[in-house]
Amino acid sequence: MIRSASPTDAPAIAEIWNRIIRDTVMTFTTAEKTASGLATAMETQPFFVSEAEGVVTGFATYAQFRPGPGYVFTVEHSIHIADHARGQGLGRALMEVLEDHARVQGMHSMIAGISGENPFGVSFHTALGYAEVARLPQVGQKFGRWHDLVLMQKFL
Repeated sequence: MIRSASPTDAPAIAEIWNRIIRDTVMTFTTAEKTASGLATAMETQPFFVSEAEGVVTGFATYAQFRPGPGYVFTVEHSIHIADHARGQGLGRALMEVLEDHARVQGMHSMIAGISGENPFGVSFHTALGYAEVARLPQVGQKFGRWHDLVLMQKFL
């Protein structure tokens, strides 16, 4: 089931996101998310979760791509699925809901920022109609190494 997230989902979202932050280069940040910070973010940006038997198994959200009024209709999304729930179509289902929400809100374009070391992320977004628009070499650093950032875009 896909539904809008509520502040009570924030601890589960933090758990999924923080595993990605701690153990992978899917995101270049090293600052872990807090449940309170996510609950606050939910006040101003959409969050959706996948849920099975009352357990949050993944989430998706978006926010303005860059600050300033010129970017108000371009958003960047984040999507993560719990390890045990991958391969069940939840990512696609979450993205469909997220993109539909963005369209209804009048958004024009959605951006995906993907680690160059995440070929699954690139192929996943390609299958959803995203096109690679830039590959920025060595712009992120994590675990003592430099990482490329792949930017993909879809017009909504």
